[in-house]
Amino acid sequence: MKNLKPFAITTVLLFSITTIPLQAEPIQKDAPSMEHPSAEAQVIFNRLDEIKAMDKSDMSFSEKKALRKEVRSSEKALSTMDGGVYISVGAIIIIILLLIILL
Repeated sequence: MKNLKPFAITTVLLFSITTIPLQAEPIQKDAPSMEHPSAEAQVIFNRLDEIKAMDKSDMSFSEKKALRKEVRSSEKALSTMDGGVYISVGAIIIIILLLIILL
């Protein structure tokens, strides 16, 4: 009987977690969509457009690498300007479990 409780809890948790099929629309990777971009964001968008329009066939490997790093850092800066708060599914599950146990 002592070992029944952990097995019961594990069984309930395993059967309560289900997968839900997701039907999402394809994401456009042109540029992050912002309704009214700030001045900083507009500068970054303009620079990304310039990089996209460049002829990269004449560039050396190190120059292409520097451009890739610049694009990544620009996209990261744009995503931080968005200001959203993101919580993973695992974190939500842990929070819910803690609330159930404590309350």
